[in-house]
Amino acid sequence: MNSSKIIKELNFKAIRSSGAGGQHVNKVSSKIELSFDLENSTSLSESEKERLKTKLSSKLTKENVLILFCDESRSQHRNKEIIIKRFIELIQLSLIRPKKRKKTKPSKASIKKRLDSKKKHSEKKNNRKKLL
Repeated sequence: MNSSKIIKELNFKAIRSSGAGGQHVNKVSSKIELSFDLENSTSLSESEKERLKTKLSSKLTKENVLILFCDESRSQHRNKEIIIKRFIELIQLSLIRPKKRKKTKPSKASIKKRLDSKKKHSEKKNNRKKLL
């Protein structure tokens, strides 16, 4: 995955943001909407696209477009930086393949130790019984 190529494929749109800002908020479009067309991306391989489709299925539209918003800052440029960083992290985390679990067997010593403790516990219980 080449992040610089992917960033070139991103589409940004500035929207009026809600929240703090007083009278200024009605004049300035500081909220950023990032959209990434996963289907038509040239910087991702087919296997990466499939992996992202499964991992990000809840965040994708029907046309396989990923849309993210950011209105944390009053600055449009700061919001753009934040959303790009968040997008790259999301893509990188989604592309990580978890390691396959290797089945392990308990060692002979641990099996023997467990059986000895069970035998000891059983004898303790049997010694408590009243004899007829």
